[in-house]
Amino acid sequence: MSVPSIISVIDDDASVRLATNNLLTSRGYTVYTFGSAHEFLQSAELEATSCVIADVQMAAMSGVELLTHMRGLGRITPFIFMTAFPDEAVRDRALKAGAIGFLAKPFSTRALIECLETALSDAGDATM
Repeated sequence: MSVPSIISVIDDDASVRLATNNLLTSRGYTVYTFGSAHEFLQSAELEATSCVIADVQMAAMSGVELLTHMRGLGRITPFIFMTAFPDEAVRDRALKAGAIGFLAKPFSTRALIECLETALSDAGDATM
């Protein structure tokens, strides 16, 4: 029996958090949602998260800043970014920082699930 993957969804848009939560929960994932990077960093789920799905643009700390911060802490948790403002420069910065995927909103269910499956198949220990 396998342990279900824990997915943390971080987005300052409550409707995106709810929709993503509903989609991933229906696929059998355990999902926690957060309205900001700081909320996630202060949560107990930080240690158990198998993959982070984060908005690129958020107040206070962006998704890319969160990824960079977590890498600085020695955490190698896979990241998938989503954004309503896809920009090649931001995409390049996110992927160079170590993101597994970069999805432009609105994205298909298939695109998200494929990114997530790739992220989880490549994931090892969540710390360096």
